[in-house]
Amino acid sequence: MKLKDLSSFNNIVIQCHDNPDADALASGFGLYTYFKSQGKDVKFIYRGHNKIQKSNLMIMLDELEIPVSYEPDFDEEPELLVTVDCQYGQRNVTTTKAKNIAIIDHHQKTVDLPELSEVRSNIGSASTVVWDMICAEGDSGKELIRTNQDLSTALYYGLYTDTGKLSEVSHPLDRDMLDDLSIEKSLIVKMSNSNISLGELKITGKAILGYEYFREQKYMIIKAEPCDPNILGVMSDFSLETAGVDICLAYYERPEEVKFSVRSCTKEVHANELAAFLAEGIGGGGGHIYKAGGSIRPEKIDDFSADEIFKERMKDYFDSFEVIYAEDTTLDATDMLMYEKLPVDRGCAKLSDIFPVGSLVCIRTLEGDVDVTVEDDLYVMIGIEGEIYPIREAKLLKSYFMKDTPYSETFEYPPSIKNLDTGKKKNIMEYARSLGVASTDSTNIYARPLTKGVKVFTAWDKEKYYLGNVGDYIAFRTDDPHDIYVIKGSLFDRLYKRCD
Repeated sequence: MKLKDLSSFNNIVIQCHDNPDADALASGFGLYTYFKSQGKDVKFIYRGHNKIQKSNLMIMLDELEIPVSYEPDFDEEPELLVTVDCQYGQRNVTTTKAKNIAIIDHHQKTVDLPELSEVRSNIGSASTVVWDMICAEGDSGKELIRTNQDLSTALYYGLYTDTGKLSEVSHPLDRDMLDDLSIEKSLIVKMSNSNISLGELKITGKAILGYEYFREQKYMIIKAEPCDPNILGVMSDFSLETAGVDICLAYYERPEEVKFSVRSCTKEVHANELAAFLAEGIGGGGGHIYKAGGSIRPEKIDDFSADEIFKERMKDYFDSFEVIYAEDTTLDATDMLMYEKLPVDRGCAKLSDIFPVGSLVCIRTLEGDVDVTVEDDLYVMIGIEGEIYPIREAKLLKSYFMKDTPYSETFEYPPSIKNLDTGKKKNIMEYARSLGVASTDSTNIYARPLTKGVKVFTAWDKEKYYLGNVGDYIAFRTDDPHDIYVIKGSLFDRLYKRCD
């Protein structure tokens, strides 16, 4: 859905969920501002039993002049009702009658969506979704964001609070919004320093005192009373400073949602990967390798408590993988088959063609950001799903040859590159060239499907592992037994064939 799809309606009510948080207020404010700029008759409301009282939200409403009104007894029937940061029919939003319904959200789908809906559950905040939808309206939308610092500050704070002070940001679109917005930093600091009430301070202390510690895997689980989600991050960060605690999971349980925070200080466990594992099939999770979080829908776990689910899944998680340190490991090839690369075009770009040698650059992809320094012989390979990884020219030319044709593919999120010294950003695909597969034995690999998950620390990156799940392939090059890596099962048959 595009915002222009709603342009035929004039009388519009925007409603966020009951007991609104910063993201609900910010995303609703963004929609209100956009529709006002289009000359619409628009109103922004929230309902429920409780009026906003939290100090940081009161500051937000006052300083940014957000025109939301508390309407517990709202009885109008607008031409169009847009629910934002929630889904019409959910338990956390009071039902409002309307002739037409639209939904804009970033949570997991839990209701039947109307035709007019935009739900992106892999995005960190509804604020990001609204920002992207406004920018998608062209120059007028981008200008609306650029010239309204109050709106930019609100959208930033919406993402900031919904992702544990940005610690759980995982999607590149969230990072794009952070780069784009011009905000009032002092107000962000002011709101952040008014985030915890005395009551929430007591909740924090009580929750930490009730911790459960699992000595073998060195992790801690903390159950808290319902509170601001950011408080979970405070609990996790504090607890991780304890000797013997490598991982902390803190959570609270509400009738409409289970919210959790994950922290890790061991390189063998990425917090974002653990968060995704905990929420798989019942919610959503993600973030950074050290700090992450997510949520679970209570209706997805039947009669089980969140405590039971988390304990079972934490045990399953540690039972699900083994760790391979490629530099010190030689795989037994007796149960592996030899494969050769199929002649499928891949892409590459020479970094020095994009930015000068010596430049520190950030390459942004759907899988995360990669920071590298531009060198004359350094390229980036572009995989068939838009994944990016740096490679030296000598190693590149052992497996591929350059073609004269550009590499043009369409991806969910096209990789971009930013010069961190100048701030200039470019699209890598504009510089990408096609590669053909070189027909030499050095391109062959030994591989086998995984029957248990693995975490591979490659010979060229000893700090960050590559995760392989059951059904993916573990492989190594025939000319380098320590060049061990993981190939997604969904891609393997498109990339390799059995050697004759």
